[in-house]
Amino acid sequence: MMIKKTTLASSRILARTLIGLINGQFLKKENVIPKLPFMFFITLLVMFYIGNTHYSEKGIREAHRLNKELRELRSEYITARFDLMFKSRQSEVAKNVESLGLKEPVAPPRKISVEVE
Repeated sequence: MMIKKTTLASSRILARTLIGLINGQFLKKENVIPKLPFMFFITLLVMFYIGNTHYSEKGIREAHRLNKELRELRSEYITARFDLMFKSRQSEVAKNVESLGLKEPVAPPRKISVEVE
């Protein structure tokens, strides 16, 4: 019998609370003023949470942008390295300097020695 009374009392308290929420009784001046510091604290926490979320999302966007730029620069580097390797081959250098009137030497190089007096 005692168990039924406590559950009945708790269900009445819950019903009164829900009715107070629905009809706006919780917004009365005498109920709100003592809870204002807590409401301000909660508001401050929510603002901090929103700001922190924006800051972290900004960092993630920046990281994605930098990764994309890194991939582009890496592909540009590989292309430039390949072009340099191709242009620095002996046959390519010979073709490019032929228009200047230079030719590949046929004779091997000789050592020049200077005598010191």
